[in-house]
Amino acid sequence: MAEGMFAFLIWSAVGLLLIGIGVHAFFAKKPQHFWANAPMIEVNDVKKYNRAVGKLFIAFGAAFTLTGLPLLMENKMWILLSMLLVMPVVIVTMVIYSTVIEKKYKKENKR
Repeated sequence: MAEGMFAFLIWSAVGLLLIGIGVHAFFAKKPQHFWANAPMIEVNDVKKYNRAVGKLFIAFGAAFTLTGLPLLMENKMWILLSMLLVMPVVIVTMVIYSTVIEKKYKKENKR
């Protein structure tokens, strides 16, 4: 049981880090990056964009933490469930950013 608690604490620390990134993005003055090593899109409303990205990261951090709950079970096979649950959470987060946030706040280049 102690190993599961330790693993859950580490998992939760990562979730809290993601929530912290979301809080930082929520109050940031410059547009916040979502994708690593990708150019930042030009946004039409920085404040609303940052708030949307911040909310997305906060929700992602909370969902990530919740997917770690099976680590607290005594049977070691539950660890696999945590890993399998986190994959759809990550995919849904990326889809929400790409289809909702990026499309809504991306500045249109009119030529």
